[in-house]
Amino acid sequence: MKKYLEEYLEYIAKILSEHDGSTDVTGLKAEFLVKIQFMQHERLVHFLVTMLVVLVLILSICTYILHGSIMLLPLILIVLGLTVAYIMHYYFLENSVQKMYELYDDICKWEEEKKNG
Repeated sequence: MKKYLEEYLEYIAKILSEHDGSTDVTGLKAEFLVKIQFMQHERLVHFLVTMLVVLVLILSICTYILHGSIMLLPLILIVLGLTVAYIMHYYFLENSVQKMYELYDDICKWEEEKKNG
């Protein structure tokens, strides 16, 4: 997902930097809105999964504190690793979606410039 999104953002940035008169701005804008919706959905799903993993981590730590079973330490370490990975990925998705908002604003400005001549 990360590679896909990075390549797509580079593609859009390249189109915007060229300001080619042959580009269908309205079509680009519609396509970009769909991609934004996809990424918002992806971001929501990863947020929910991240919160679930964090909940499992908290419950594992609480169980370890209450029962003191050394057998829970590998579980805690695995879930901690998952938590860090999910937070890093969610952070990437959040920043990328915000970048998409900025690019969408640029597309709208470009569309307005083309309308006004």
